Amino acid sequence: MFKTIDRYVLRLVLTPLAATLIISLTLLLAERMLGFLDLTLGKKNSFTSVFKMLAYLAPNYLGLAVPIAIYLGVLFGFNRLSKSREIDAMQASGINLPRLFRPVMFLVVVLMLSSLVAVGWLQPYGRYSYRSVVYTLTNVDAFELAQEGIFMKSGTRTFIVDHLDQSNNSFQNLFVFDNRGENGSETLTASTGILIPASDTIGPVLRMQASNRLRLNQRPKPDSADALTLPLLVQSGSVDLPLDSVAGDAFRPRGADERELSIWELFWLQDNPPANTEKTHMISELHNRIMKILSIPLLAILALPFSLVRARRADAYRIGLAIAVLISTIAIIEQTSVAAGISGLSPWLIMWPPFIAISIFALWRFWNVSYRLSG
Repeated sequence: MFKTIDRYVLRLVLTPLAATLIISLTLLLAERMLGFLDLTLGKKNSFTSVFKMLAYLAPNYLGLAVPIAIYLGVLFGFNRLSKSREIDAMQASGINLPRLFRPVMFLVVVLMLSSLVAVGWLQPYGRYSYRSVVYTLTNVDAFELAQEGIFMKSGTRTFIVDHLDQSNNSFQNLFVFDNRGENGSETLTASTGILIPASDTIGPVLRMQASNRLRLNQRPKPDSADALTLPLLVQSGSVDLPLDSVAGDAFRPRGADERELSIWELFWLQDNPPANTEKTHMISELHNRIMKILSIPLLAILALPFSLVRARRADAYRIGLAIAVLISTIAIIEQTSVAAGISGLSPWLIMWPPFIAISIFALWRFWNVSYRLSG
């Protein structure tokens, strides 16, 4: 399918492309990892939860990383061909730039299809799964949020534990105070115990061993002439104490906003948007995802003229200018999408004119370096 020259060009482009993709994803996800570690620290399976959230957010960052990667891949790959004068030799033998660019366009088509799947479906489903994991971590059973030597409040109960082993849900030296208001209070202590996790039928239960229970059935009234109610002290070998959850409801269905909707749903639900979003936001999100996919061939074509160097002039500024053009193009796509969502104006008036202008500029530059000789 590919000739030797095609495989050679692909190898030159794929090396910086893959490096850019790996580095950009690593940097983007590393920044989020710090917040994830803070969220999961001290909880069971914390590292598993961190990697789950990173995996769910990866498609979101792929939509940004893939266009940048193809741009830098073409820029550095063809710059190497130009500096070594291999392009001059190929053109002298009858192989022009469009012919050299053919394997890159095949790569662009593959990346566009991959980006369509990532941005159109994996990104919204991954974002929903990420939010579901965050909800689960922040709304777990109260006992799992406990830390050694720190008071924890859950509903009407306040408790503290001296030693906690999250690996097997066991604890030592537990103190629980339950303030029931006018109905009095209850104080429990236990030397050892274990947490029985929640099931489909019952919630989590603390099973305490060697426990003591001090119950007061009525709140004392210092101003009353009635005699104080004596507390009831009970010692027992084992006591089961049901626990509350910080939030026991199941996580909501997918589709709370436009970022959780697939590209197909964004198109068909424009006239019936979810409760927490607006039609203008859905339309701008749809156009933004389409632009991210179309920016892959645009940036590949835009990068080629900047990669070529002239034999008798030092064009060291070209790489810096190329990076500035890349940043400007990405910023224009993102900012026009935000402006369209906020203003309520049609994306065809705000988002597409700058994108079309950049496309015309890229094609004009590509035509000049391919079919015209400069003075």
